[in-house]
Amino acid sequence: MAIAQNKNKEFRQQTWTAYFNQTRLSDKWGLWADVHFRLTEDFTNRLGLSIFRIAPVYYVTDQTRISSGYAYITTHNVDPIPDLPEHRLWQQVQWFDKKQRLSLAQYFRVEERFRRTLEAGELSDDYTFSWRFRYNFAITIPLTRKTIAPKTPFLFLNDEVHISAGKNIGNNYLDQNRLFGGVGYQFTAQLNAQIGYLYVFQQLAASNTFVHTDAIRFFVFHNLDFRNKE
Repeated sequence: MAIAQNKNKEFRQQTWTAYFNQTRLSDKWGLWADVHFRLTEDFTNRLGLSIFRIAPVYYVTDQTRISSGYAYITTHNVDPIPDLPEHRLWQQVQWFDKKQRLSLAQYFRVEERFRRTLEAGELSDDYTFSWRFRYNFAITIPLTRKTIAPKTPFLFLNDEVHISAGKNIGNNYLDQNRLFGGVGYQFTAQLNAQIGYLYVFQQLAASNTFVHTDAIRFFVFHNLDFRNKE
């Protein structure tokens, strides 16, 4: 006789903010950095997660880029539960393609996650290790021009799938899916911002709990180029 487990549902309201920077240092090399702050409990009541990520970038071409770096993540808990740190190594390939009246962007990312554990409500010296594989597909559609240019508003749509792996992963191999739709504005050739609605569906590790997150997402993208223009 098969016995079905009860599925628990959890609903969250959050606000995700982030700043992304890609700095081109030469024809082949650059730097990647991004910073995230995620507010939770009715969108703004407290800080739930922070991320600091950095990596060198190798430009195979202007449209294909490879990164490999480090990230430090903190899950901010409510007293008396201590905050949980995570160290993360990551590798990524990005592809960009400009079509008529839209631009496409994709990346495939591999993460090695070292997450601190709790023991009797206190931080232990142990870490759990797992892999995560992420695929992101994004479409940018200019609204007032044929291409993205300074002073251009645009629509932005993207979906990202997360797959987890490793001996510490239970049944949640399909870790989460993030679906976003919003609008943005290209202020200059180097700077744009986006705001919109993000829906996240996630299964928590080692549990039968499914999380549905409604989030406001506000991201700023800043690209710098220090190459000699002569």
